[in-house]
Amino acid sequence: MDMPKASEQDKERFRRVVPDHPDVVVKPMFGNLGAFINGNMFAGLFGSTIGVKLSDADRAILESSERTVPFGPAERPMGGYTGLPEVWNEEGDGDDTRARAWAEKALGYIATLPPKQPKEPKARAPRSGTPRAAAK
Repeated sequence: MDMPKASEQDKERFRRVVPDHPDVVVKPMFGNLGAFINGNMFAGLFGSTIGVKLSDADRAILESSERTVPFGPAERPMGGYTGLPEVWNEEGDGDDTRARAWAEKALGYIATLPPKQPKEPKARAPRSGTPRAAAK
């Protein structure tokens, strides 16, 4: 599976597009970035593509009116996420404003979901073979 890495310029653009909200956390993810609210991701960066998770109604509007792209690996795009048009990457501040507006919509939608609960740590399987202390 091809995992493109975001450039520093892509990461800077993503940070500009993500809403400035006290509860938003931007974290690294596999060489890219994700933006979270209450533990739920509402926007992500995959290579140079920004993806947002919108309500069904907002996603239908965006996908029917713009040249959106799948978000994530080509072999397995992330369900529920829409990649913002790649042409917006080259068009400058005006398109950062449009991208920011869709990121705001994604934040508003995901903020209504219940906070994500931390996963329970998995029990580790016992090691096979001879314990280190006994091996001499």
